[in-house]
Amino acid sequence: MHERPFSAVPRSVTVLLVLGLCLQVFLHASHPRPQAKAEDLHAPPSLNTLHLASLGEPVALAKLLTLHLQAFDNQPGISIPFRKLDFAYVESWLGRILQLDPNGQYPLLLASRVYGSVSDQEKQRQMAELVYREFLLDPERRWSWLAYAAVNAKHQLHDLPLARKYAQAIRQHATGKSVPSWAKQMEIFILEDMNELESAKILLGGLLESGQITDKNEILFLSKELDSLTAEK
Repeated sequence: MHERPFSAVPRSVTVLLVLGLCLQVFLHASHPRPQAKAEDLHAPPSLNTLHLASLGEPVALAKLLTLHLQAFDNQPGISIPFRKLDFAYVESWLGRILQLDPNGQYPLLLASRVYGSVSDQEKQRQMAELVYREFLLDPERRWSWLAYAAVNAKHQLHDLPLARKYAQAIRQHATGKSVPSWAKQMEIFILEDMNELESAKILLGGLLESGQITDKNEILFLSKELDSLTAEK
């Protein structure tokens, strides 16, 4: 088949092709680049709705909801600082996940170690209070997260009364043998930091007399601590 040379194409057609190509390039260059837009975190569904959706597998659904929540800080094309999230909704999601899976520990890890470590003291306190409330529902298995909240209240928030509140809750409610002695004794040393020496001495003396401490080395250490407090009076 004989092909016509390019020179045979009418000039008007060539001009139209060039203009069309230029217009396409111009439109492409002037069109704003697509930008990733953060999807807002919303309130979780009701517990009844989630139970129906779980089809009898609430623990499995709880794990999926955890992944769903965590996805909001790293959405396609955009990374959102934790502190930018709506923590009222974060709190609601974590609480709802724990309702579905009361034995789960991961939501409390997120509350204390991830969302509770943002550079915003108000939000740190919000997460600490969530851990405190959830601790009261199951002290024997959730004490470690409240202990972390107590340490954070002391060293990050510089709020000794709040640290004592959490430590006192551990002493009063987490009384099982699985809870280590150091966790039950946190309140004593926080009281010393608060210069509440008389209260620390009374609490320490009561702990020694209760018979809860059985390790000889621990008894010796606490006895020396009590002698030291008595000498400071």
